[in-house]
Amino acid sequence: MSEPARTEHNPAEVLLRAEALSKGFTLHLQGGIRIPVLAGIGFELHAGECIALSGPSGAGKSTLMRSLYGNYRAESGRIMVCYRNEMIDLATADPRTILAIRQETLGYVSQFLRVVPRVAALDVVAEVLIARGAPPDHARDQARTLLLRLNIPRRLHALPPATFSGGEQQRVNLARGFIGGHPVLLLDEPTASLDAENSQVVIGMIQQAKREGRAIIGIFHDVEVRDVVADRLFPVTPLQDAA
Repeated sequence: MSEPARTEHNPAEVLLRAEALSKGFTLHLQGGIRIPVLAGIGFELHAGECIALSGPSGAGKSTLMRSLYGNYRAESGRIMVCYRNEMIDLATADPRTILAIRQETLGYVSQFLRVVPRVAALDVVAEVLIARGAPPDHARDQARTLLLRLNIPRRLHALPPATFSGGEQQRVNLARGFIGGHPVLLLDEPTASLDAENSQVVIGMIQQAKREGRAIIGIFHDVEVRDVVADRLFPVTPLQDAA
């Protein structure tokens, strides 16, 4: 399978849409107590746009991100993702379809790097393209370029990221998230462990992705970064406990 061609998107095009999305958790070991987290969430994310989720800690921002990626199944509502020019409901899609959408359309950069141990950083990043059928040498060239842009020196490329500092691991995670060119990208605190210099690099990468027509939704606790990259805020409000 060859690497998918990158699609140019019209700025007015909706690439992700949440409709009346709700999610809660049931504590089975606590007598089945249900904790509602999200209710009636709705928004549209357009090509070339960055939405920043806002709200206090514990409001459900990370739960929303994981729901949008399909890690958490929505209890009600829809999550419509533009996949191969068709809107697919991720909330009801089967696991095979979800994996295909993640590989080709929906990228996610979590707060922490989770990869196979003892695999070199270069291969951790290149694997995203290799899984699509890209030639390994081409994939590694692209991975090397991104790692260098994120100030990961060549001497570290052959080492497993488990040996890296927290900031270095986050930059490997960012390289892995951006290399795929996914039309929709979810970013969970992408600069949380970074210094000012590397935060500026990430800002540049986000701005470039927007110019390319990619749509981004993220959590940015660094207000200065958020204000530079976000086109608008989407407030996530804590729900009152259901008694």
